[in-house]
Amino acid sequence: MDAVRLQYGNAKRNMIEAARIMPAEHYAFKLTPPQRAYGEWIEHTAGMNLRVCATAQGAPAPSAPKTNGSKDEILQAIEASFAFCDAALAAMTDEQALRIVNQNPRRTALDSLLGLIANLNSHYGNMVGYLRTKGLTPPSTARAQGQHKH
Repeated sequence: MDAVRLQYGNAKRNMIEAARIMPAEHYAFKLTPPQRAYGEWIEHTAGMNLRVCATAQGAPAPSAPKTNGSKDEILQAIEASFAFCDAALAAMTDEQALRIVNQNPRRTALDSLLGLIANLNSHYGNMVGYLRTKGLTPPSTARAQGQHKH
């Protein structure tokens, strides 16, 4: 679980920082018409966090908050979803991570959490293109270049 918490923490940091740096007026921006808007990526991620972290605990998922699409409400939703996951991961032992939480397909809590990390990184990777198109340096790049301190 220590390894999971480390990878999750890195992915969480990228998502929250990416959500914060995009100006509110670009939350409706889409790279192409069929893609999600920037804010929709974040809102989608918040719902995913709630579902996966609840599943990992063997609990029903709380309802994802409905937002009005504003940056403020979407930021509140993503931050609340990460707080929910933080609590789930903080309390989970290595033994609990190996519990079966789904029978069809058969999955452990650890399977769910590894999927969460992969999806967080995938979502962030999609969002990087949006940030770069708007002339913004993605948080992970800024940190690697020593431009960003959080």
